[in-house]
Amino acid sequence: MTAEQEKDDVTPADAPEAKKPAAKKAVRKPAKAAAKADTKAADAKAAEGKEPAAKKAAKKPAAAKEPAASEKKERSKAAAKPARRRVVRAHARYVRTSARKARMVCGHLRGKSVQEARAILAFTPREVARDWSKLLESAVANAESNHELLEDDLIVREAYADEGPTIKRFRPRAMGRATPIRKRTSHLTIALTTDTAQRTTKRNG
Repeated sequence: MTAEQEKDDVTPADAPEAKKPAAKKAVRKPAKAAAKADTKAADAKAAEGKEPAAKKAAKKPAAAKEPAASEKKERSKAAAKPARRRVVRAHARYVRTSARKARMVCGHLRGKSVQEARAILAFTPREVARDWSKLLESAVANAESNHELLEDDLIVREAYADEGPTIKRFRPRAMGRATPIRKRTSHLTIALTTDTAQRTTKRNG
């Protein structure tokens, strides 16, 4: 057989065996490229992970400063607000007098000191003045025993009378008639508070 016939007799199965090394090389190249791409992606992720951390580190001092500024504002507001006055109240319920008669007396007590209110009630020619004087003494006792306030520093902040339930009775009259009798009641209230201006003038004087 000649050399040309030998070339023609080569089977197609033998041809791939000769091309195998070339195929291996082609397979190796994509693997290297994939490895390089993975390393680049990993570097990019690491860089991205570092940037937020740096940003967070930069933001932490600002976040820490915010509470301090808010605390300063709250302190300044608290310092600007005046101190609340203590208010001591005393109540007398179901007093056997009408609310109108009680209001005619309590109108003279508002804004007065305890000593002045006592003097006004002592010289008021009305029966309800006794109930107001008892209620005033009860309020003063509450302020001294429960709130540790001094009697000389107290003034009458509020004094008012509310209507209570009315007791209804009937009285016989001429020709078999009956007329109603209304026995009215009232609820008395006195509120005492400290007078800072009066206290300072007394101490300075």
